[in-house]
Amino acid sequence: MIDFTEEQLERYSRHILLDDVGVDGQEKLLQAKVLIVGAGGLGSPAALYLAAAGVGTIGIIDSDSVEISNLQRQIAHFTKDIGVFKVDSAAEKMQAINPDITVRTYKEYLCAANITKIIAGYDFIIDGTDNFPTKFLVNDACIFTGIPFSHGGILRFNGQTMTVVPGESACYRCSFREAPPPDAVPSCAQAGVLGAIAGMLGTIQATEALKYITGVGELLTNGLLTFDARTLTFRKINLARQKSCPVCGEEPSITHLVDAEQSVCELKSEPVAAPC
Repeated sequence: MIDFTEEQLERYSRHILLDDVGVDGQEKLLQAKVLIVGAGGLGSPAALYLAAAGVGTIGIIDSDSVEISNLQRQIAHFTKDIGVFKVDSAAEKMQAINPDITVRTYKEYLCAANITKIIAGYDFIIDGTDNFPTKFLVNDACIFTGIPFSHGGILRFNGQTMTVVPGESACYRCSFREAPPPDAVPSCAQAGVLGAIAGMLGTIQATEALKYITGVGELLTNGLLTFDARTLTFRKINLARQKSCPVCGEEPSITHLVDAEQSVCELKSEPVAAPC
């Protein structure tokens, strides 16, 4: 059991006041480990809120450096950080918010050769990537290792997210079987994105991580939450595990991790398979 200092009791007092969290829940957060894949539009708000919440160990992986075009939505990075590795920029802000936490940085591109080693030991994964191949890779690796994760994607004025608990809920491939052909879906660089929706979605993903760790509420499993910021309309599409899913189904055809052809894109509008 953690012996909270007076400063920690004050820092986390608004969590501790919550009946569903309390001291026990805050202790769970301080002992938890969450990995954020991507230090961009979704990873930035998720990283800052998880740090503020007192998640004890937060890993963040991204191979890119900060560019001026990132600053419109990637709030962990400031103008002074242009040219700095995103993980270093994000880690600086996270530890400035909360020196209690440990931040692990990975300045590398996630791929089939390294993902299993990187995600090992983490309790929850947040997928904030901007391309389909990596999203499928995260899904498959989490299914194989039994680590729950939150999927998220944004484009233009729209966002979507779902939480996957391996062995219990529909996975990403249950609804999105494979990546679309290269250039079939435009990237944010091609089609644009309203900066604030990255914050909307990233904070939802952080909330799912906090809920999973503390055991509070109901996770966004077996459902795809979508929203359109132009009308502020939210929609939840019910999903279910598919017996024919190639990775978590009864006779999986995907039994090892592979790297698919890269196709930068963040959002696909509808599942390709209806719930059974």
